[in-house]
Amino acid sequence: MERPENNKWLDEALTETIGSEKPRTDFDAWKRNHPQAVQALTSRAHRQTSVTVRPFSLRNTIMKSPLTKLAAAAVVTIACLIGLSLWRTTGSGIALADVLARIEQVKAFRSQWSDKITGEDPNKPYSSEIRGTSLISQEYGWKTKVEQLDPNGGWSKYEEMYRLPDKNTMIYILHKQKKYWRVEFDDGWFEGQQEFHPRTLTKKILACKYESLGRSTIDGIEVEGFRTTDPNSWFGITNKVEVDAKMWVDVKTRLPERYYFTTVDQMGDKIIARDHFVMHDFQWDVPVDAAEFEPVIPDDYTGKVVKYPAHITEETAIQGLKVWVELLGKYPDPEIITNYERDHAEYERDVAATVLRLAEKSETPAALRLKEESKGLTDEEISNKLVDFLMPIRGLGMFYIRLVEDEKDPAYYGKTVTPKDVDKVLMQWKVSDNEYRVIFGDLHAETVTPEKLAEREAALPK
Repeated sequence: MERPENNKWLDEALTETIGSEKPRTDFDAWKRNHPQAVQALTSRAHRQTSVTVRPFSLRNTIMKSPLTKLAAAAVVTIACLIGLSLWRTTGSGIALADVLARIEQVKAFRSQWSDKITGEDPNKPYSSEIRGTSLISQEYGWKTKVEQLDPNGGWSKYEEMYRLPDKNTMIYILHKQKKYWRVEFDDGWFEGQQEFHPRTLTKKILACKYESLGRSTIDGIEVEGFRTTDPNSWFGITNKVEVDAKMWVDVKTRLPERYYFTTVDQMGDKIIARDHFVMHDFQWDVPVDAAEFEPVIPDDYTGKVVKYPAHITEETAIQGLKVWVELLGKYPDPEIITNYERDHAEYERDVAATVLRLAEKSETPAALRLKEESKGLTDEEISNKLVDFLMPIRGLGMFYIRLVEDEKDPAYYGKTVTPKDVDKVLMQWKVSDNEYRVIFGDLHAETVTPEKLAEREAALPK
C-alpha cells in the first residue's frame, strides 16, 4: 500500500536532485506509469531513512543525510533507466519543460505552417493542401491568413481567421465565397481553442512518452530534436492509428524551431487518409499593434452571426433535442450531431443549411412559422434571423463531441428512438466504470448501471 510519507520522500528527493521546484504534477503521472519502480524505491527509502523532515530545514536535512542522498541518486538513476522522460534532458541540457516555460514568456510571435491531406480510398481519391501565416499575441489574440493550392499548382487566397479573446469572438472571412462568419462564444471558450499554438503542441508531446533525436541543423540553426509516436500527441476525434510527431528546439534560445506531425486515419481495417502538418519559420517576441487584429471585410461580402450556448452541459444537449422536436417532430439523425471533425466555419454552414432544408419538409407549428417568416429572404438572412433559435442545436453537437474527446464512449440512437419512447435510450455516455448517464426518449435523464443499460439497449429497435 502506498504510504503518504513515501510520496513525500520521493517528491523531496527528486526536488533536491534535479532542481525542479514543482515535481508533484508530472511525478504523479510517472508513478502511475511505473508502479513497480515506485514500490521498490519507496520500500528502500522506508528501510534506509528515518529522517523527520521539517519544512524550514528541508534542504539541509536532505543534503546532510548520506543515506537520503544515496537514495535520491538511486531514484534518478533508476528513473532514467526506465524512461522518466518528463525530466529527461539531452546532451545540450534542453528539457521540454524548460522549452514550455520559455514559450509562456513570449508575448507575441509569428509563424508559418502547412497542412496536406491525402485520401487513400481508391474509389474517392482526393488531395487538399493549405498553408498559412499566423500572428499570435497574448494581449490581442490570433490572426491567421490561409492560402489553398489550386489544381494548376498556384496558391490562392482562401480564408482569414481572427480569434479575439477580449470580445469572445472568432471571425472567418472566406474569400472565394465572398462571405464571412462572426462566431460568438461564452467566457472561457478560448482556453480550449488554441490547438495549434506551440504551447499546446509542446504540452501534448511532453505528456507522452517521447525520445531525444539528438542535435541537428535546420536553416543554419543548431537544434535539438524530440519525437513521439503516441496518438495522444495529436488532436480531436480520432481514428488515427499512426502518429509521428517531431519537434526541433533552437539550442541557443530554447524555443521551438519546427514541428512535424504525420498522422494516418483508419476506418475499420482500411486506411482512409494521411495528414502531414508542419509549423516553422518562427519569429519570437515580435512587436505587435492592436490595429493588426482588426478584421477588414470588403463591402461586397455577406455574412452571418453564429452563437454558442453559455455552457455546454447535459441540459444544453436536452435543450437542443427539444428544439429539433419542436421544429421537425422527431430527433435528428446521428450524423447531424456526431459529424464534428471539421472546422467550425464548415460545420456552421452545414448545420444552418441542414436545419433549413429539413424545415421545408416539416409541418410542425414551428416549421410553418419559420417558412412564413422566411418568405423572400436569402438563406443567410434566414440564418441570421435564427441565431438564437439555432444556438441549442450547436450546443447539442458540442456536447456530443466533448463526450468523445473525453473518452466517455457516447452513443446516440435518434434514428430509431422517438419522443414517444419514454423508456428507450436516446443518448448514453460513460460516467465511471460502474455508471452510465442516459437521456431517454422523453428527455428525462438517469444514472444507471452497465447491466441496466445493457438491458435497455437490448430493447431498442433494430
